[in-house]
Amino acid sequence: MQKIAIVGAGRVGESTAQFIAQHDLCKELMLIDIREGVPQGVALDIQETAPLLGFDTQVRGSHDASAVADAQLVVITAGLPRKPGMSRSDVLDSNVRIIDGIVDGIVRHAPEAILLLVSNPVDTLTWEAFVRSGFPRQRVLGQAGVLDSTRMASFIAMETGLSVKDIDAMVLGGHGDSMVPMTRFTTVSGVPIEHFLDPLTIDSIVERTRNGGAEILSLRQNSSAYDAPAAAITAMVDAIVHGRRRVMPTVAILDGEYGYSGLAMGVPCVLGQHGVERIVELPLNDDEQRMFDATVAAIQQDIASLESSR
Repeated sequence: MQKIAIVGAGRVGESTAQFIAQHDLCKELMLIDIREGVPQGVALDIQETAPLLGFDTQVRGSHDASAVADAQLVVITAGLPRKPGMSRSDVLDSNVRIIDGIVDGIVRHAPEAILLLVSNPVDTLTWEAFVRSGFPRQRVLGQAGVLDSTRMASFIAMETGLSVKDIDAMVLGGHGDSMVPMTRFTTVSGVPIEHFLDPLTIDSIVERTRNGGAEILSLRQNSSAYDAPAAAITAMVDAIVHGRRRVMPTVAILDGEYGYSGLAMGVPCVLGQHGVERIVELPLNDDEQRMFDATVAAIQQDIASLESSR
């Protein structure tokens, strides 16, 4: 890919830029932030790691929204972070105004770009970006499920002592307390996790996964997670850049899938060079459907609150 832009040079944006550059996923990587000097400084710091880490990506920074011009993929990490005790929805009102301005700039300067939303609440803001941009739904997606799934896989590895390389976890739904960890589709080298863990331990892992971000926030106090989110973003960018057609849990715009339309939701998707190339519909049992419906209701409530405030 010739050019990728990251809007937001905070901790998530900075770690994401480092990973993307280190993996040589584009020729030019542009960091954009409204704070003059910050994206330039972050970009220069990353660029100076190139001789040691061995990458050729040219990393640049700008505080001008027009610097997104000609980007084929734009990762949006900008927005107010939540503080201890806050839910992701608590920052919705502030972040939607930020996202609207960013999306308007992308439509103006990079109308063919794929948009990858990371800012919270990501499900609602992905829907907002889709509506605001008018882009095809394949080109507007959000990151959440990859992060939630990797957290779940990490916790399973901690409990079992087994290699995390063999663990495949799947989490659907919204990015928050109402996410739907799919234990039926979570395996160790194809073997269901029920063969390694008792039901109470699995329930504990599910609950820890739901609160994964809050746990890190409560420990750090002054910062949300950023390394794991950046790694999750990079995995999705890699799938798109290389057209790998990987099946990854992705916040996608639903149009009848899983019985819902008019919202963005975390579901398994095939990610390739065009963005979301296909949504994979899994058969849900009664408990999974109940949890899925609950997370849909939470997202619909956020979207309704946006609509009522316009």
